Amino acid sequence: MTTTRTRPADSYSPLYFLASLGAGGLSVTFFMYLMFWVPYSGRPVPVFEDLAAVFAGGPLALQIAVAIAMAGIAVMAFFNIKLLVWNLGALARFRQTPAYAALKSSNAETSLLAAPLATAMTINGLFIVGLVFVPGLWSVVEYLFPFAMLAFLAVGIWALRLIGDFLGRVLSQPEGFDIKAHNSFAQMLPAFALAMVAVGLAAPAAMSANAAVVGIALMASTFFGVASVVYAVFAAITGMSAMLHHGTAREAAPTLMVVVPLLTILGILSMRQSHGLHMGFDTATHAAETMMFMARILAMQVLFVLLGVLVLRKQGYFSDFVLGGKTSPGSYALVCPGVALSVMVQFFVNKGLVAAGLIAKFGFVYWSLTAIAIAAQILMIALVIRLHRQHFGQPAATGALVPAA
Repeated sequence: MTTTRTRPADSYSPLYFLASLGAGGLSVTFFMYLMFWVPYSGRPVPVFEDLAAVFAGGPLALQIAVAIAMAGIAVMAFFNIKLLVWNLGALARFRQTPAYAALKSSNAETSLLAAPLATAMTINGLFIVGLVFVPGLWSVVEYLFPFAMLAFLAVGIWALRLIGDFLGRVLSQPEGFDIKAHNSFAQMLPAFALAMVAVGLAAPAAMSANAAVVGIALMASTFFGVASVVYAVFAAITGMSAMLHHGTAREAAPTLMVVVPLLTILGILSMRQSHGLHMGFDTATHAAETMMFMARILAMQVLFVLLGVLVLRKQGYFSDFVLGGKTSPGSYALVCPGVALSVMVQFFVNKGLVAAGLIAKFGFVYWSLTAIAIAAQILMIALVIRLHRQHFGQPAATGALVPAA
């Protein structure tokens, strides 16, 4: 007789795609070091040659920061891809089970949108890996932009088809949607996926020198960005109404903070589009306007973080599902707000406060504010390690006995 051992991740849920998403997001937090601390010119982003120049003759502190960033990007990109591949295989097997049919007939059908969300994040992450580790990439980047847009469009169509399946079912059947089970922001996941596609499509608008590429990127990213906002507004209003009537679903409570990463993505989307309009069509955006735009985003993010933490503490979520012995794949939704807050603080400090002349770059105030972003990053790394051990670590005995082979 042998004892069967299982891991929580063996009871599959599409929400495990959020594990891949979190790792990809953390790779972006490391890229912020390079984006805002490494000197570069003539391009909107740093590339391998800029990093090589730092190692050739830059200050020691900057060399250490660049080395940490490159290592962090490499490690997190590895786990991002590894977990995406694992999820795609697990999802293919999950589709053959009765549990998948049950999911397709419930509110949880929208959890399938975690797949295109994570895939779009991986495409974004691979572009960062190319910039950081591939010499001479920028010399051929204009040839890559069309393929990148096609990839994002394919993911966007995938997401729209999944949304269409869900909305077609719930809007055409009298009891297709359980409003009582809508007491969270879990239905914001489709908006999150659409926003990730939009921000990826906006990258060529900010980086390309080809007017046609910039124009197509602007239009395509606008479509998915608007679709994301429209979906988010309806999901948030109806979700809040259900929560006021029935309280917040305990295992879905982390979704209260999904607004935080959604706002970061939409904020970066807006800045990428503004840069593309400025470079390609001679429009002007003042630094002070950008600063206030990001300040408003940060204000909303802080409010939703406070709301989410309040509810999670009242429900004892952290003591049970993060620090305790209970597990829920929805716990990975906690990683996204911390990552998004870290990234947005970096943008606010550098593209907002510094660009507007309110603070000096690399001064005391600069590093004091940047420390908030780094603290959030470190906390999310610790959370990812903790969750990975809980869900993917060495399986524990279930107590079920089966005959030995």
